Amino acid sequence: MKRLTLKTGVLSAGLLVAAALFSPQLHAAEATADAVNAYAIDNFFLFICAVLVLFMQAGFALVETGLNAAKNTVNILFKNLMDLSIGAILFYFIGYGLMYPGGAFEGGWFGFGGFGIGSASSEIGAGVLHPAVDFLFQVAFAATAATIVSGAVAGRMQFKSYLIYSAVLTAFIYPISGMWKWGGGWLNTLGFHDFAGSLVVHALGGFAGLAGAIVLGPRLGRFNADGKPNAMPGHNLALSTLGVFILLIGWYGFNPGSQLAVVGGDNTAAVMIIATNTTLAATAGAFVAMMFAWALFKKPDLTMGLNGMLAGLVAITANCDAVDYNEALIIGAVGGILVVSGIKLLDMLKIDDPVGAWPVHGLNGIWGGIAAGIFGGKPLMAQLIGSTAIPLWGFGTMLVLFGILKAIGILRVSREEEMKGLDISEHEEEAYYGFEIFTTQ
Repeated sequence: MKRLTLKTGVLSAGLLVAAALFSPQLHAAEATADAVNAYAIDNFFLFICAVLVLFMQAGFALVETGLNAAKNTVNILFKNLMDLSIGAILFYFIGYGLMYPGGAFEGGWFGFGGFGIGSASSEIGAGVLHPAVDFLFQVAFAATAATIVSGAVAGRMQFKSYLIYSAVLTAFIYPISGMWKWGGGWLNTLGFHDFAGSLVVHALGGFAGLAGAIVLGPRLGRFNADGKPNAMPGHNLALSTLGVFILLIGWYGFNPGSQLAVVGGDNTAAVMIIATNTTLAATAGAFVAMMFAWALFKKPDLTMGLNGMLAGLVAITANCDAVDYNEALIIGAVGGILVVSGIKLLDMLKIDDPVGAWPVHGLNGIWGGIAAGIFGGKPLMAQLIGSTAIPLWGFGTMLVLFGILKAIGILRVSREEEMKGLDISEHEEEAYYGFEIFTTQ
């Protein structure tokens, strides 16, 4: 027993000596493994969120298609496809460098950080993003901003002019104003808060769409000679409803993904709170829009409920990281009222926005920015300035662009082409082959 005890004591002493000698290396290896795991988890988290935001393109395509005439289906689907395709290429070459020019342009209005994506850092750890996944996430946002306009100009805009618009917005207009906040520009220095893009993405696209709708003019038959609006129902509300649910799912990449990390107690908690606020605002927007429209029109209207859900989502996007659950419900509820009121306002002004792009994204984008000041404790003056500057930038630049396209005669299709439908007149393709579509216009 004594010999066994002696051997045990010698072995224990040896292990203690080895631990003392090699513990720094063991701790370093542990730290490296933790850093690698955190890096992998955060980057994979953002990759999944980027995919969810890209999936929103499908949602927009279905919403816009269903809310418009069947004879324009191919045209709408094609525009959404090119928003992503042209947008990704131009954002890679130009837009990404404009939006994230680097610290030398901090506090400024404009800068350029170079072409392409850039090389990865040698640092590995929590919160460190590979430039490629950061690009994927950001380019999905750029495509979202561009495709908002598609619905506002549906049914009467020439396809080639739409491609010009989409290229200009994703390469220059969106990245420049995006830099003002997310690239460290003057709005960021001012203290303006837009967590996931109520203004940077949605209000920009919504006001760009408003400019397009104004310059194009309404669809044939949308308003009578006395100014009274005529309803022009969409051809497939099942598609639109599915599209809204897809957008809701995609928004869980849009908002929670904007935390840019999930590792660590603070990040994990923030992601879950943001996701819950997003849900509450969306559902409050849908319910209140339904009830408000029901009171106005004496019947429950599905399209108002759908747009109400989108309005709640847009309104919570700027402030979802800074408000509590009850405030999220209030923000979404106000969004539901605003979207119905905005649609009525456009009818009064004889502005034809077939899908309600401006009430959903423009009007509620502004509300989201202001709500960050009212409920989120952000500097109210900074919120008011940012919530004015970005919409004005989007509206003003696109008013000029659409005006130029109109002046050179390539903005709107002819009366005959519009009556026939853009699928046939612009693409010589039919989405629903075998059905003959008659028009009374």
